[in-house]
Parts: sequence; structure tokens; C-alpha cells
Amino acid sequence: MTRFIFITGGVVSSLGKGLASAALGACLQARGFKVRLRKLDPYLNVDPGTMSPYQHGEVYVTDDGAETDLDLGHYERFTGVSSRKSDNITTGRIYSDVIARERRGDYLGATVQVIPHVTNAIKDFVKSDITDEDFILCEIGGTVGDIESLPFLEAIRQLGNELGRERTMFIHLTLLPYIPSAGELKTKPTQHSVKELLSVGIQPDLLMCRSERDIPDSERKKIALFCNVRYEAVIPALDVDTIYQVPVSYHEQGLDAQVCRHFHIESPEPKLDRWQTIVERVRQPEGEVTIAVVGKYTSLLDSYKSLAEALTHGGIANNVKVRLNWIDSQIFEREDVVQHLEPCHGILVPGGFGERGASGKIEAVRFARERLVPYFGICFGMQMAVIESARNLVGLNGANSTEFGPCENPVVGLMTEWLKGNALEKRVATGDLGGTLRLGAYDCALKRDSKVREIYGADLISERHRHRYEVNMDYRPALEKVGLSFSGLSPDGVLPEIVERPDHPWFIGVQFHPELKSKPFDPHPLFTSFIAAAVRQSRLV
Repeated sequence: MTRFIFITGGVVSSLGKGLASAALGACLQARGFKVRLRKLDPYLNVDPGTMSPYQHGEVYVTDDGAETDLDLGHYERFTGVSSRKSDNITTGRIYSDVIARERRGDYLGATVQVIPHVTNAIKDFVKSDITDEDFILCEIGGTVGDIESLPFLEAIRQLGNELGRERTMFIHLTLLPYIPSAGELKTKPTQHSVKELLSVGIQPDLLMCRSERDIPDSERKKIALFCNVRYEAVIPALDVDTIYQVPVSYHEQGLDAQVCRHFHIESPEPKLDRWQTIVERVRQPEGEVTIAVVGKYTSLLDSYKSLAEALTHGGIANNVKVRLNWIDSQIFEREDVVQHLEPCHGILVPGGFGERGASGKIEAVRFARERLVPYFGICFGMQMAVIESARNLVGLNGANSTEFGPCENPVVGLMTEWLKGNALEKRVATGDLGGTLRLGAYDCALKRDSKVREIYGADLISERHRHRYEVNMDYRPALEKVGLSFSGLSPDGVLPEIVERPDHPWFIGVQFHPELKSKPFDPHPLFTSFIAAAVRQSRLV
């Protein structure tokens, strides 16, 4: 019997519902339960694929090619359960499906309304694609009181009635702000938030109270009394020094125990040893390296959430602290790269779209190549590495990407077709932007005796993609003559996936996004190797 836990948030946004959901999933998983996590997003976009990283943060891509909310990255990193298209839905997709059904006549002439048609579509999504999971954890995006989230709240209210208390639980995440002038935590925002939730017919079964300070028992009792929950079900969600401490902290506060009590389940105490080991490594590293991340969205670090975590995982694997130096690539268009990059032990250029900041990234690549500093190029970062070699080593004037407009030597060009399984995917330049990239997991064959073959320890790998442009293979012979090896290709040998420089201590560019598959308990081999190279570099400077 699958049970459903619905996680809502109140008072303010960015309280960490995604992290709380992921940590709860990890705790239940440690008790031996099979879990799956889902996100209901209230915005009208069909998916976040066309949204600016400044608006939404990173777009997390699943194996089956869905462009989803970044919280699904938390879910995967904490539970190891691969997310699917069926784990993220938006208001835009719900309304698109409902309107499409109305146009087909599926509603038999009925007047289509939010209730029951939209709410039924949401409920169908929540209950879809379930096999033998013990728990489905559904996070509802936004903040209670937002008009956009009302259909989702109504849908989960209905599910609570239809499935019964033995199969549903409502968890509400709130904030207890500390007022310095009063010298105390304030419970009133939490009371108002619960009142707002009650106004749509949902009584929370458990409250998670975010706070930067310990919550006195008197305040917990007050919250329990005014919000109509048991004292034990008021769980302090205190700030911690590393997010990987969260599952341990929530367990110590009784979160998973209260969930089991709600569902009348007896289960053994969870085994959280691996989380405690991870936390110890984060807190007590044996050294430190500095990595320069030369990107274009550095003013909002959520744009590179999975990347930052993957670098941390590489540090955990090498038992070192990874200090990240976030650099806006545009600064290299007016300042010398040396003063910014010389103190760093490794340079990473991440993915991105558009010409802005591209020349600065190329300068960062050149610095890494000439100074023999470990270099890791991801997606756009691989393309910039190829352009740098074409310009400065091959001597191709005007070598560039057609993403930026017509050019004399299109070293990087628009992808027009590729194989996905046995099917041929085709794209045109004038097509829609949303959902038209090369998305999801694709195989890559590794060249024998290459560095990446040594790193992966396999001949064939699978990695997740999100790109519309690729390196032009017509330039491969000229690039390989100047030392740039094409060490990873699609199995049919048509699409370039990995380049590396055998004459360099560590210089690798990949067309895919390896950060999406890294986990603290299973660091991605490329990030592990990159940080190991940075450690060696730190001993040279």
C-alpha cells in the first residue's frame, strides 16, 4: 500500500521544502522503505526549460529527457532514486493537457472548470506511474496563500479525503523569525500560515519550523496548542553547517519517527552511518583546493546548484575542502585573467547559452591550456575549449559558434538530427525553444587508452544532455593535429561527446552534464578525478 506525504510551505519562499522533502526521503529510505519524490510547481510555464536561470535557477534534466525543477536534483542526491518525467508537473502542463482533452471532446460537452477537471488532472498525476513504492513524497511549490497554488492545494485536500488518513499525511514547513530587539522567536507567522492552510481545508499533521536558533519547549507547546497539532509533531528544523547534516538532524528531532507514528508503522531505527561519514569528511578535510568557476550566471548560484554540489562530492572523495571562486566571465573582457585565475588550482567552465561572456570563457580556457592548470569544460565549456584550440593553435580566423550568428569557420553548429534509440530526432532553427534540445541520457563510447577511459573504467557510459549546438566534426582532423583528442563519441561515431588534451596534466571537455548524476555517497568519477588533479596542482604552487 503506497502512502502519500504532501509537503507545503508557508510564511516566505526559499525555506527549503525541497531539501526537507529530500532529507525525509533519505530517512525513510534508511528505515528500509522504498520512496519516490515529486514536485508540483504552480507556475504557468510548461516546464522551466525556457526560463532564465536568474528567475528559476538551474534546469535539472532526468534520464528520460524531462527539464525539471532544481529540487529534483536534491531528491536524487539524497535518495539515489532516478527522477522521471512523471515526477514534476506544472500548472502550464496541467492546463495544456486539460485544454487538449477539451478540444478532443473528452469531456463530452461538459463545462470545463478548475473543479473538478483541473484538480482531477492533478490528482491523476500524483497517483500515476507508481509501482511498489511505500511512500510518495509530494512537494507543492510556492507559498500557502499564493493564488497560483490554490488548485494544487484543493487537489491534495481531495486526495486526503479520498485516500483517508491511513494513506495521507500533510507536513507544513514554516519560519520562526528571531526578533533581536525583543530577544525572542516569534510564532505568530507560523500560526497565520497554518490558519491560511486551514482556510483551504487542510489541517497539517506535522509542522517543521525553520529557525536559526534552538526553539524553547514553551514555544513548541504554544505552536502545538494554537495550530492544533501534537507537541511531538512540532519539529525544529534548525540551520546546519552543511546540507548533508540535514537527514541526521531531522532524524534526531524525531521527524521520521513521527511519520511512522502517523501511519501506525513499526520499523527499525534508520541506519544513517553514510550520512555521518559524509558530514565528518565535510567538516574535517585534510586539505583545501580552490576551483575557479568561470560562468555567466554567477550572481545567482542556484543556477549552478548541481555543479556546486558535484564539486563538493569530488572534495569528499578526495577528503579535501573545495573552495569555489565564482567568476563572471565578462570580467575577462576588460581585465587580465592572470590576477583572477593564477591563485586557483583548477578551472571549470560550465554550461550556458548565448554569446554574452563567451570571449571571457575562451580566455579562461587559454590560460588553463598554456599554464597547465587542470581544466574541466562542461557543455558550453567544451565548445569554448574547441573554439580556443581552433583559433589559437589551428589558426582558423573567425572560428566560432553559429549560436552567435554566421561565422567564417563554424567550429560549433546547430544540431539538426540525431539518433535517440532507434528513432531519428530532427530539429530546425526556427522551431520552438521549449523541449527541443537534445535532452536526457545518451550513450557515449570511450576511446581506448584515453584519460576518460581510465577515469570511468568502462568502454561505454551513459550521461545526461541538454544542448542545441555541437562541435562540427568536419574540423576534427585539424584539431587533432594540434593535440585535441576526440576521446568520446556517440556509439555511431557521429556526435562528439568528449575532448581531452593528452599533453596536459588534466584537460577534459564534455558535451553532457555529469554534475546531474553525482551524489555525496557516489561522487561522479570525472569530478573525483578533477579534484584529485587540483590537489596535485596545489602542491606545485
